[in-house]
Amino acid sequence: MKHKNKLFLIIVIFLLLVNGYFYVIPYFKSTHQNLELVASDVSINSNDLINLYVESETETNKLYSGKIIEVKGTVKEVTFLNNRNTVILYGNHKTSGIICDIHESQIEKIKKLKKHQKVVVKGICKGFLKDVVLLNCYIDLKLNE
Repeated sequence: MKHKNKLFLIIVIFLLLVNGYFYVIPYFKSTHQNLELVASDVSINSNDLINLYVESETETNKLYSGKIIEVKGTVKEVTFLNNRNTVILYGNHKTSGIICDIHESQIEKIKKLKKHQKVVVKGICKGFLKDVVLLNCYIDLKLNE
């Protein structure tokens, strides 16, 4: 009987470790990769990305979460709060947008951004929490100037 309990415990621990590896660890992987010269996996406009997440978060996460994506959109707001440089892009969905956490090397570029300016932002998609979240973002101003 004790042997069966030990075997059961080993199986449960193994399943928890496997589950953690595939579902938890990716959220803690470093996102400080230099994306400036890296090709994006996908290019999409902000309205389409937000609509996909609002319609089916689970399916859209399978497509985009953890991938380098390039998003074309319009600047709603630029903030410099809590040592974070953030650009928020508009979407046609009233309650959702795209939060772009900007890489520290891009600070001079985002200081030049203006509200309603069209931009192209490349970053790592981390999912949807009322807004789509992109990390380690780079801005291509050449397309906007």
